Amino acid sequence: MKNPFEYGGVVSGNAFCNREKEVADLLRAMENNEKLFVFSERRYGKTSLVRTALGKLPKKGYVCAYVDLWPTDSEATFVTAVAKAIAESMSTSVDKLLETARKFFGSLAPSVTMDEEGKPELTFGISKHARPGPALDEVLETPAKIAGKGEQNVVIVFDEFQQILEYGNDQVERKVRSVIQNHRKVGYIFLGSRKHLIEKMFMDRARPLYRAGGHYPLGPIAEEHWQPFVSKRFADAGKTIGKERIHDVCELTQGHPFYTQHLCHVLWELCEPKAEVTEKMIQTAVQVLLERENYAYTTLWESLTVPQKRFLKGLATDVAGVKVFAGEFVRRSGLRSASNVQRVVDVLLAKDIIDRDNGSFLITDRFFRLWLHSAQTR
Repeated sequence: MKNPFEYGGVVSGNAFCNREKEVADLLRAMENNEKLFVFSERRYGKTSLVRTALGKLPKKGYVCAYVDLWPTDSEATFVTAVAKAIAESMSTSVDKLLETARKFFGSLAPSVTMDEEGKPELTFGISKHARPGPALDEVLETPAKIAGKGEQNVVIVFDEFQQILEYGNDQVERKVRSVIQNHRKVGYIFLGSRKHLIEKMFMDRARPLYRAGGHYPLGPIAEEHWQPFVSKRFADAGKTIGKERIHDVCELTQGHPFYTQHLCHVLWELCEPKAEVTEKMIQTAVQVLLERENYAYTTLWESLTVPQKRFLKGLATDVAGVKVFAGEFVRRSGLRSASNVQRVVDVLLAKDIIDRDNGSFLITDRFFRLWLHSAQTR
């Protein structure tokens, strides 16, 4: 039987755990043509969530374009990514794909070529480092043109939206604001996995996208939803995991979707049919995971300064929500002053090693946190 716990990619169908409220909220936003910023830590399942929501929209009534901005690094690559996503969302064949691209993006000189696997791929005759100018306006205005025909609603999803901050200027950011604020029949979902950057984009008065839409922080999945999800998948394979053991898993992963699925994946492999997951088995599963990651974590650890190591050790072993700028934490961690802590925090945030969490901070990689904790108890 295939392992039912999936991680590391887009999760769908029976492998997707709950998020019923979040799916309903996103559906409502799409149907109401809202502009919504959805943000969280990395690996929280934002892409899986939005794809699940998109899958529930009636296909005949919607044009849904999913734009992955992670590979982009300039205005020109942004333009081609958006144009390609829109053309592919409206096409059912290679001929139709090229026809659609020429209709809406003729100035970009679209063509269809074969990739390394022999599959057709839409490309555009625009240099990666070109200043697209009018082409940027063209692709951003296209969703409204499609919606203006009145036949279909349009939803545009920008994944890893914070990537536009890497372009070297705020041209795209300013243009997105000026264009989409006039679109009444198009829904926009902006996904971001560098939470502090996304928050800055729409909460900082100096930024072009300040208050350009609603914000929707995505949190962990509550244990009450993990309990039936995990229990059923073990039971379907003739295996048993009790409520206390699922609670133990959720405590270790803090309800983070990626790490919970990953730990359960290993547990499912360790547990034989007709057997029950034990506390010892969970300890073994954690050890297996930490041994796999030991080289990467050791390399990361050795790249850090002494103050950064002290801060992370303190964060790994202290209670959730600890006030890291308070005198007690500063003293216990040997960081001398709150200003030293602030410098450490700024660097670790920039490196995505920690993230903000309800007035405090947490270590984003839950297994790295366990690795740090186990290193101090050995």
